[in-house]
Amino acid sequence: MPGTLVAMPGVLPDGETVPVDGSLPATATAAVGARGFGVYVHVPFCASRCGYCDFNTYTAAELGGGASREGYADTVLAELALAARVLGDTPPPRVDTVFVGGGTPTLLPADDLARILDGIDRTWGLAADAEVTTEANPESVTPESLKLLRAAGYTRISLGMQSASPGVLAILDRKHSAGRATAAALEARDAGFEHVNLDLIYGTPGERAEDFAASLEQVVAAGVDHVSAYALIVEDGTRLAARMRRGELAYPSDDVAADRYLAAEAALDAAGLSWYEVSNWARTEEARCRHNLLYWTGADWWGLGPGAHSHVGGVRWWNVKHPSAYAKRLAAGESPGLAREVLTVDEAHMEDVMLRLRLASGLPLAVLDAAGRAGAERALAGGLLAADEYAAGRAVLTLRGRLLADAVVRDLLP
Repeated sequence: MPGTLVAMPGVLPDGETVPVDGSLPATATAAVGARGFGVYVHVPFCASRCGYCDFNTYTAAELGGGASREGYADTVLAELALAARVLGDTPPPRVDTVFVGGGTPTLLPADDLARILDGIDRTWGLAADAEVTTEANPESVTPESLKLLRAAGYTRISLGMQSASPGVLAILDRKHSAGRATAAALEARDAGFEHVNLDLIYGTPGERAEDFAASLEQVVAAGVDHVSAYALIVEDGTRLAARMRRGELAYPSDDVAADRYLAAEAALDAAGLSWYEVSNWARTEEARCRHNLLYWTGADWWGLGPGAHSHVGGVRWWNVKHPSAYAKRLAAGESPGLAREVLTVDEAHMEDVMLRLRLASGLPLAVLDAAGRAGAERALAGGLLAADEYAAGRAVLTLRGRLLADAVVRDLLP
């Protein structure tokens, strides 16, 4: 399917041990930020857990001792200080993007989010045109808090709308009302945010075609300049998965999800938003999420927070998952890194193909081996790659190709 909901994973992979001081190989730090440098900040707190959520987030009841919202900003700043020591003589030339995700970052006071951003600026320096994003649940912001965030330097906000249907929101266990997300988007514009994104989820059991059409109508009417739309993924261990196993809800349908994607493309394109990644549409080039583009094009970033992932010079690592364990390690002066991996040439190539093919800019055919080029020829013949771009030496997905993006990727890889 064209889109999957991507966020901080609840289950971390295996890897080699991270040194206690967090040090990196000299080969990794030799050219930090040469292709861009971002900072991701994970805020793991939520007021309640949504039924579909398998992300690394915690309600107050799930936290236990040793971690709290009140001390969280200071703990993140402690990891930032460690990051500065690790990069030491090879700091990035600047921070191009900052993305604060979660969880619900806006459960933290605006002053704490401002302190974290100021700490990043003092440590490495924000670029003059840095993109600074925070995610937010619609019910977690007010006109006043939005103005404080904008004054602190946040330029972009991403609001979790998911649906305009009260019934769909209830199935997803969302707490905001059906109209709150678009109201918050308008408030963000009034507060001076340069870019506003609304997130949609499609394919929820019980969602009708007219429900999704109404969601798209509300998004367009809100006048936002960026929209993300993802097919619902049912993760093991969630309440939604349990309800499906009991037969209370039907499992998502791939055919329905494809229909929803086509509806999103038609409505958003007609409203002047163009796709630039399979699950993301923007009104202008400036409205595209530059932080995500760093991920998709193999740049460097440092992830702060429990479970956060980082990538510097081909080395990828991830922090311990629980906020208490994260805080304990930093209080002891140790890296919160749980494990890491050094990407092989083949692994880096695979990820490059997988991620860049999802972009509207596509993938140079020259990076493919003979088998990959043969696969590209088959995709072209099947109408999955655009003919004009192919003739110019690039693999770019057609609309039908976007629906089958995962299959095209498999055909281009060994």
